[in-house]
Amino acid sequence: MPTYPQEPDRAAPDQVEPVPEGAGRPPRGDLPQPGPPRPGAANGEPGPDAAGPASAEDEYTTAIRELEDRWRRALADLDNLRKRHARELERERAVERSRTAAAFLPVLDNLELALTHADADPGAIVEGIRAVRDQAVNVLELLGYPRHAETGVPFDPARHEVVGVVQDPDAPPGTVVEVLRPGYGDGERQLRPAAVTVAKRE
Repeated sequence: MPTYPQEPDRAAPDQVEPVPEGAGRPPRGDLPQPGPPRPGAANGEPGPDAAGPASAEDEYTTAIRELEDRWRRALADLDNLRKRHARELERERAVERSRTAAAFLPVLDNLELALTHADADPGAIVEGIRAVRDQAVNVLELLGYPRHAETGVPFDPARHEVVGVVQDPDAPPGTVVEVLRPGYGDGERQLRPAAVTVAKRE
């Protein structure tokens, strides 16, 4: 009887034991491993990452409050500076007014002295009044306002005010013939221009 070679026994597939329900599966290498619990997580408190936006908002709020405080202080300093400057300016004006008034006190004294001698020689009265006038002119010049009453000078619109034009053959055209009212001061410190008549141009 012929014999046939026997086929080798095929290995039976490995039997996978069933995993009991509720048991955890072993971790796989391709899945992230669970790390240690975060601080406060066990107690239900938010971690440091959760408090990040709130902390940044608090910092912004604090910075804005500091800027507002600096702005208010700057406004207060500016207002105090303005008030102090106004007080100093008013004080300087008062001092200047007092200095000017004190400069004219001798003029008033001489005028009163002239009035007390009104019954004296008329010529002496005229001389006394002229001396008082010269004294007042000198006070204005010391204060920075010199007197201008020159004739025969070329007309200057910055110093003269024309109130009339006359025909004068002895005066060059465009020159001051007569001063009707003297002027005082120069340039920006001019109290008033001199009122004059000017020779007519041909």
